[in-house]
Amino acid sequence: MGKAKIKIEKELYQKIEKIAEVAGYSSPEEFIVHVLEKEIAKFEGADSEEEIKKRLKGLGYIS
Repeated sequence: MGKAKIKIEKELYQKIEKIAEVAGYSSPEEFIVHVLEKEIAKFEGADSEEEIKKRLKGLGYIS
């Protein structure tokens, strides 16, 4: 599995660093991957774009 780079604002990354350390993650990157995997799992099994949008609305991500 390859890796991709994303840009995160410095202030947000500093918050992530603190949380990752306190929570016992080995790195901020490990914490970020864990959070993203948890969020993506909420959409697994969605059969269509419309169902994904419905789930996003239900979670409050879009209106």
